[in-house]
Amino acid sequence: MRMCFVTHKVKKGDGQGRVNYEVIQDAIGHGHRIVIIASELSEDLKNHPQVEWKKISVNGWPSELIRNQIFAVKSTLWLIKLRSLIDFTIVNGFVTYARSHMNCIHFVHSAWLASRYHPYQEGKNFRSFYQYIYTRLNRSLERYAMKRTSTIVAVSDQVKQELVDKADISAEQISVIRNGVDLQEFYPRLVERETLRLSEDTVYAMFAGDIRSSRKNLDTVLKALAEVPDVHLLVVGWTEGSSYPQMAADLGIKDRVHFLGYRKDMAELMSAADLFVYPSRYEPFALVLLEAMAAGLPIIASRNCGAVELLNEEAAVILDDPDDSKALAEAIRSCAFNRNRLKQMGEQAARIARSHSWKDMARHYSRLIEETAHCKTMTAAES
Repeated sequence: MRMCFVTHKVKKGDGQGRVNYEVIQDAIGHGHRIVIIASELSEDLKNHPQVEWKKISVNGWPSELIRNQIFAVKSTLWLIKLRSLIDFTIVNGFVTYARSHMNCIHFVHSAWLASRYHPYQEGKNFRSFYQYIYTRLNRSLERYAMKRTSTIVAVSDQVKQELVDKADISAEQISVIRNGVDLQEFYPRLVERETLRLSEDTVYAMFAGDIRSSRKNLDTVLKALAEVPDVHLLVVGWTEGSSYPQMAADLGIKDRVHFLGYRKDMAELMSAADLFVYPSRYEPFALVLLEAMAAGLPIIASRNCGAVELLNEEAAVILDDPDDSKALAEAIRSCAFNRNRLKQMGEQAARIARSHSWKDMARHYSRLIEETAHCKTMTAAES
C-alpha cells in the first residue's frame, strides 16, 4: 500500500512528531511505500528508499496562524497532485483542506476554547485576543477536517469525550490509541546526583513543560512549594520570556527552585528526581507524564491531563482542582517525606508504563489502518 502522512513534523523529541515517526517506521516495516508531506523530517527517514518527502517550508511567516494556513494550502495542492498515486492518507487535526482516510487528534481546540483556563477567559488583552482568534478558527477548521475523514483517532479517552461533547463527532467514528514511551530511554536507573550537581540528601520534585504558558500551571506548583519547606523543585523548560523565575523570588523560594532550561538529558534528570508534579490546567494527553512514569517516578497530576486515565492511586495522586495550591502542597508533603511510599508508587508507575511502548502504540495504529483500508476497499467494490 502507498500511504501518505500529512503533518507538520515527523521526528523524535516532539510529542505529535514522535507518534508520526513511530507509525511510519512500523508501516515501513510492513513493506508500505510512504509519502510524507511535512515541514520537518527525521534525518534517518530523509534518504530511506521507501520514503518520499514533499517538504513544505513555512519559515519566515510572522505567526503560527499564517504558517498553518500556508501549510494547509500547500499540502492540499500536493494531495490533489498525488491523488491517483496514494492509497491511504493520514493527517493530524487540521493540516489540509483535502479529504483523508484517518485523522489523528492530539489537541481539541473546541474543548480548549470552552475551557475556563483559555487565556481569553483569564484576561482581555492583545495576546489573549490573538489566542482567541487562533483557537476559534482552529475549532472550525478541525471540525471541517474531521467531517472529511473516515476514521478518527483520539490520544486519550478524555480527547474522545471532548470530540463527542464539544466537536459534535459521533463516538462510533472515534478510536482511542494512547501515545507510547521509549522504554529504552526512560526506565528506572540509579543516577549519581553529584554528576547533575544535585544533593544526595535533598528531596527533589520535578516539573517539565512550556513555562511560558499558564496552561501548564507552574504558578500553582510554586505556590504549593512555598508551603512545603525542605523540598526543592527542578524545572525543565525555556525560561526566556517566562515570569516564573521572578515569581519564585517573590515567594521567597528562589533558592529551592532550580530553573534548568531546555535539557536533552530528561531521562537522567527524571531518574535523579523523587517525584513528578504536573497539575496542568488542560492537557489532552501529556507525554511527559508517561515518560516520568517509565522512569519510575511517583506522579502528582491534575485530572485535566489525559494520561492520568492510565494511573491508579497506587502510582499517583490525582487532583480534581489544578488551581488548589493547598491540596497540591498536601499531596507533595504526603509523598515527599515517605520514602517507602515513594518507592512503591514509583514501581507501580513504571509497571504501568511498560505496557505502553511506542512499538505497542504503532501496532494499534497498523491494525486500525488495515481495518479502515479494508472498509474503504469494500465500500468501493460495493459501489
